Amino acid sequence: MDVASSSPLSFQDLGLNKKTLTRLAEIGYESPSPIQREFIPIALTGKDCIGQARTGTGKTAAFMLPSLELVDTRDRVVQVLVLAPTRELSEQVYAESRKLAANHSTRFALCVGGRPMGRQVDDLQAGAQIVVGTPGRVQDLMKRGCLQLKDLEIVVLDEADRMLDIGFRPDIERILRSCPKDRQTLLLSATMAPEVVKLATRYMESPQSVDLSEDSVVVETIEQFYATVDEDRKLPLLLRILALEKPKQVIVFTRTKRGADKLFEIFSRRLKSDRVACIHGDLPQRKRDRVIRTLRSGQLRLLIATDVVGRGIDVSGISHIINYDIPEYCDDYVHRVGRTGRLSSDENGRAVTFVTLAQGGELTNIEKRINDVLPQYEVKGFQAFRQKERTRRTVRRFGQQDK
Repeated sequence: MDVASSSPLSFQDLGLNKKTLTRLAEIGYESPSPIQREFIPIALTGKDCIGQARTGTGKTAAFMLPSLELVDTRDRVVQVLVLAPTRELSEQVYAESRKLAANHSTRFALCVGGRPMGRQVDDLQAGAQIVVGTPGRVQDLMKRGCLQLKDLEIVVLDEADRMLDIGFRPDIERILRSCPKDRQTLLLSATMAPEVVKLATRYMESPQSVDLSEDSVVVETIEQFYATVDEDRKLPLLLRILALEKPKQVIVFTRTKRGADKLFEIFSRRLKSDRVACIHGDLPQRKRDRVIRTLRSGQLRLLIATDVVGRGIDVSGISHIINYDIPEYCDDYVHRVGRTGRLSSDENGRAVTFVTLAQGGELTNIEKRINDVLPQYEVKGFQAFRQKERTRRTVRRFGQQDK
């Protein structure tokens, strides 16, 4: 069942209590985003609900605000479980949730890998009522008997499509089978791939649907382009675009960890700048945390990333996305581009996707997915198909701009 579009216009219209409304005013939440306007009233009824909207449109508040309303703070048992695909995203959800809950006496626990287990066990034993975590660590804590779900009221599957993409389906299903059958299930996703639909059909009870995907796939604040280029001409093209665009902050996406490392090595060797970094799944967690912190602080100008950690990056200052490698799946294009044109940004974001001559079909699939035809990014005088060109001068030019 799809929800009608008669949306409330303010948080006061959503059915939230006074304590929550006061907190929203304190932190500057003036009006709900479309997913919040549609999703919150349904979630407050206790019904299962599916919310489909682009990453970065306020989905955390959409599921956490109604969850806070329904938690009994007198009962120190786990009542809400939020599952997210990566540690980075879990930490963002945890931080945002605690900010929203400042006027409530709700207890939280963050349960993710790469963090000391002892602190997480202590938080659970202290009476955490809302648990945010990754499926692997949550299941580990359940096996140890440290995390009990028998009193669970709400389970949230955040970025469900990404959790399935990276192989969490068995863990998710084992966790859901351990939850009470009369629970409320909230599922949020940027896309509704067949695997997500199958999961919802199996574990949700007559869910209502809020589908804002058509409105959010192509965002007005994001200018999107493609650039046809030979594989061995990508680096010179990237450097030319960086010199032309002068991005405030840019993420360059590659398909593989090896490709990300190779590109980072080129920049770090020639620029010798601490404003360039690389992040992917093989990096130690401590280093990944440090990279994200420096990106948020504005110290980083260029980040090279893979899709595995791409969704854990939620930073308002990102002005540009360069798809150095066209994404393997068109849904990943939506997530990559969603890193720019953020809600808190005052300027339009720009995204450029590099396409080789053999990848025309993949570009067509992306255009079908976003229901739009991308214009070509023109670089005057650049020979995209010439085999050789010295890049040292261009690299230095980009480095000089960064000083």
